[in-house]
Amino acid sequence: MRNNRAMAPSRHRVAVLALDHVVGLDLGTPSQILGAARDHDGNRFYKVRTCTPGGAPVRSTAGFTVLPDHGLDLLEAADTVIVPGIHDGPPLHSGVLTSEVADALTTAHARGARIVSICTGSFVLAATGLLDGRPAATHWAHADRFVGLFPQVKLDADVLFVDDGEILTSAGVAAGIDLCLHLIRRDHGTEVANRAARRCVVPPWRDGGQAQYTERPVPPPTSTGTAATREWALRRLGEPLTLERLAAHARMSVRTFTRHFRDETGLSPAQWLLRHRTDRARELLESSDLSVARIARETGFGSAAALRQRFQQALGVSPLTYRRTFAPR
Repeated sequence: MRNNRAMAPSRHRVAVLALDHVVGLDLGTPSQILGAARDHDGNRFYKVRTCTPGGAPVRSTAGFTVLPDHGLDLLEAADTVIVPGIHDGPPLHSGVLTSEVADALTTAHARGARIVSICTGSFVLAATGLLDGRPAATHWAHADRFVGLFPQVKLDADVLFVDDGEILTSAGVAAGIDLCLHLIRRDHGTEVANRAARRCVVPPWRDGGQAQYTERPVPPPTSTGTAATREWALRRLGEPLTLERLAAHARMSVRTFTRHFRDETGLSPAQWLLRHRTDRARELLESSDLSVARIARETGFGSAAALRQRFQQALGVSPLTYRRTFAPR
């Protein structure tokens, strides 16, 4: 008899490579998110399995040991290889990787496997040379270290993830969820990705990039140069602060003040003011119920429209979207 029942889709094979000091959330993200991608009959689109070098146990940063079912041979047949983030180890500190792991990853890539990293897993990929000359993402807090170790990689520390065809990288922690949903969307379309997001109770898409999550501490003022004027200006961000007014406070000519200011901060006075006005607006959106128009006036932007334009340029989101994300409920 002919079986009229639709056949289950062939499952995309995913190998998650866990190394010592693996980040617990990053490790679980692929199986949770990709495992939620199913057809209308409930058939899973992905088969996600975990491996380690030699199939040996590895320690996670969450205080538990990972006991894998597979070694690096799992990468030999994987359609996609995902490297979760790590919080310690040679790739993160010195940019080196064991030849065993490097060979397994480069061989998988050479035969056509898709290679993906979450968070600081990008350090592992970069240590193999796979990211040389390519755009990539990593956690913003590790961006400076990444650039120092891998100057040949085109790091973009502002985005949630980078899709460079057969190699994809994400920013920190929850950005791995964004990237896994992107993989589903790319492989099976928006409808399947949205269903997976609903099953996991996460947004199917997040606006903006990492910039909205980056810490911007204000450096303590010093007693020399333009520091006193910078401290004075921070208390008056809502006022008109022309270059002439700043220079007059510092008791310098405009030319001298501008030169000293750039030497001490690496920014022009206008750039410095724009950055701190944006940071102050962020603080008020998070901690107050002031209207966007009021915050715009108090931070020197003048109008709600100007503040919205600045947030879109700097953070990729509107002030109201930023408030919904960060303001206490």
